[in-house]
Amino acid sequence: MKNKGFSLLELLVVIGVISVMLAIAVSSYSTTQKKARDARRMSDLKTIQQAAEQYYSICGYSYPNFTSGASYAITCSDPAQTILPTEKLPLDPKNLNPYTCDGTCDDTHFTLCATPELGGTMCVSNQQ
Repeated sequence: MKNKGFSLLELLVVIGVISVMLAIAVSSYSTTQKKARDARRMSDLKTIQQAAEQYYSICGYSYPNFTSGASYAITCSDPAQTILPTEKLPLDPKNLNPYTCDGTCDDTHFTLCATPELGGTMCVSNQQ
């Protein structure tokens, strides 16, 4: 009479194949998450840049002061208008920190940067 079932060797081979496939899937998923966060960072920087350009055109041809980074709402006092409120201010998707000023940021120019997880730098500057 022949026993039905799997041998120990067959089970070990199947477990080994599943382990290799799982390791590849986890690695791919991690890279995909990093790419998504980097795309979000670039989008956030573009949003802040567009808000700063609106501020420039509405508030007497000067930029908001980003000396401490993009950590507060972008509002104009004359005329009174909120361009980018605090609750909509983009933050880094991984550590929830504000985007930082790279170099000197004042009312005539700014450069805001983020550090992508896949290397390199991401920066936006004033357009005027």
